[in-house]
Amino acid sequence: MNDVVLDTSDVDRWVGIPLGGGELREPVSSTDIRRWSQGMQNANPLYYDEDYAEDSRFGRLVGPQSFAVACDVGHGATAAIQGEIPGSHMLFGGDEWWMFGPRITPGDQIGMERMLFDYRVTNTSFAGPTMFSRGDTTYINQHGEIVAKQRSTSIRYLVSEAQRLNKFGEDDLEPKWSDEDLEGIRNKQVEYYAEIQKRGHGKRLWKDVNERDTLLTRLIGPHSIQSFTTEWRAYNMNIWGAARQRGVSSTNEAGWLPEMSRDKRSEVVPVFGDGLYFGASRGHVQDRYARLIGMPRGYGYGASMGAWILDYLSNWAGEWGSVVHSNAQYRSPALTGDLTSLDGTVTGKEIDPVTGDHLVEVQYTMADQHESVMAKGKATIALPAE
Repeated sequence: MNDVVLDTSDVDRWVGIPLGGGELREPVSSTDIRRWSQGMQNANPLYYDEDYAEDSRFGRLVGPQSFAVACDVGHGATAAIQGEIPGSHMLFGGDEWWMFGPRITPGDQIGMERMLFDYRVTNTSFAGPTMFSRGDTTYINQHGEIVAKQRSTSIRYLVSEAQRLNKFGEDDLEPKWSDEDLEGIRNKQVEYYAEIQKRGHGKRLWKDVNERDTLLTRLIGPHSIQSFTTEWRAYNMNIWGAARQRGVSSTNEAGWLPEMSRDKRSEVVPVFGDGLYFGASRGHVQDRYARLIGMPRGYGYGASMGAWILDYLSNWAGEWGSVVHSNAQYRSPALTGDLTSLDGTVTGKEIDPVTGDHLVEVQYTMADQHESVMAKGKATIALPAE
């Protein structure tokens, strides 16, 4: 019988309290948006091609709806990581998004309001007693307009229990892909973006969408240390000196293992606090530290999974449509060597009786090459009536 208990007593005092945390010093630039599009492998020219964007409804380069999380320090998850649990680590468990209309464009300065919403503890096959905590991050532009609200789920667990249970075993090897396999993947990726570019600035009208319509499959990967590193560098918070701390937050003192903590010498040599090389994120790209926290090899970022989903939905909606709400539950991360596929189906249509918005419901699934579900969820998307 396992008598291990997850001590959440220090978490309790943070629930429902307005939080501070990191914020970016400088306004959004065109390069930030382009870097984000590249890092998320989102080849929609609206987000990186200035000439194409000038002919769009926006008249200029604009950030995808997923770009909000790139304006935060901490992947939108710091509100869900409060209170000290010694010897713990965290993984992303899901993201719920509400979008309120304003899009982020170059020159915008985005601020955040944060709060730990709630938590629960349950037993998992991965790490025994595990805490699922939810925290809210509200993104607000310089005009005081709410751009989006993100409710992120953090999975916090004791590393010692994950090591003991060893869910992945020692034989979880990175898959190998033949040249023929890789060429087939590339062709499908081209097919996906060719469809987006073929529509161009045209509208996807609500009346032309039917229940049981399927969204074209989007393939991402195979993932690699290089692709995960490119993702990491797309988050501006990781640039030396780009962020500053305001207000009170306990995220940096959450009980991380010494190996996964910021090295105090980073005050002299910033790379020691980079995260990718030293600290909490090094397990994503260094197998040694991935195994330390119970993962089999390098693994992707939960915030990027959320971005892939939002990009998938908004690419389908087109530049005249928008994601209004999305609620995704993550089941497993993308691992090096794996291929991720996104698929969606229209499951409902309605006209909002209050706002008059023309809405469609889409259920989506993210899976790996073995058809094992990595994430699933449901979204509401607004489309133009005419």
